[in-house]
Amino acid sequence: MTTTAEAPAATALSPTELDAQVRAHLPLVGHLVREMLGRLPAHVSREDLISAGMAALAGAGRSFDPSRGIPFGSFATSRIRGALLDELRGLDWASRSVRARARKVETVQQELTGRLGRTPTQAELAEAMGVGVDELKSIDDDVQRAVVLSLQGFTAGSAEELVPERAAGPEDLILHRERIGYLHQAINALPERLRTVVTAYFFDERPMNAIAEELGVTESRISQLRAEALVLLRDGLNNHLDPEMLAGSGGNGCVARRREAYYASIAAQGNLSARLAVTTPLGMPRAA
Repeated sequence: MTTTAEAPAATALSPTELDAQVRAHLPLVGHLVREMLGRLPAHVSREDLISAGMAALAGAGRSFDPSRGIPFGSFATSRIRGALLDELRGLDWASRSVRARARKVETVQQELTGRLGRTPTQAELAEAMGVGVDELKSIDDDVQRAVVLSLQGFTAGSAEELVPERAAGPEDLILHRERIGYLHQAINALPERLRTVVTAYFFDERPMNAIAEELGVTESRISQLRAEALVLLRDGLNNHLDPEMLAGSGGNGCVARRREAYYASIAAQGNLSARLAVTTPLGMPRAA
């Protein structure tokens, strides 16, 4: 009688292998922090988030169990997102009840504004909520105590509501990867000096004075080149991803011809496969 051999169980990783996994996923922390910072106030420290993310990545390496069949990248992503969210909660001292009451006041105020055609008075707002004017003022005082965050961009929602969805759908992920690919192609198609400035400033994070010294120009000139490059990148991406954004920007002059040549250069960088090749299937940047 024959028997079917069972698949061997996943073996535990050695400390050296785990260390290699953690090192290979260091860019994951920067990627998740950049993704989150896009929806956070300017005062939130990138360094604090990076520190929390790195600690979470190290913790993921210590607690990772390959026998569960979960890829290390997915496991680490979950741990890092949780750590970043905890870091945000620590910045927001206002309690959940304060945030909930603030949302209720905002909702009722919007409803009354639409119904009355004007901003409601405190008395009208209190009556609509079924509370006294003094209690309404108390709610407002509680919210104002969080002014350090509110004035710098936080909404009345909680920290969880500021974090992007934990997982993008397949279509969203493909679109996200294609946009990143177009961005890389648009940067590669820039004139050499503009490409140098963009790469040094945004990717290498070098200060303007160092870039100016390297190129033999003033810092103000570097600022001008950076602004020129950003306009070109914006228009180049819009030309391929959202042509309606370019409405009215045409023409037959020399500048228009140079822009058309730039758009064509972006298209010549490669097809969809080439754009998707810039990132992994999970949308992570590939190592250069």
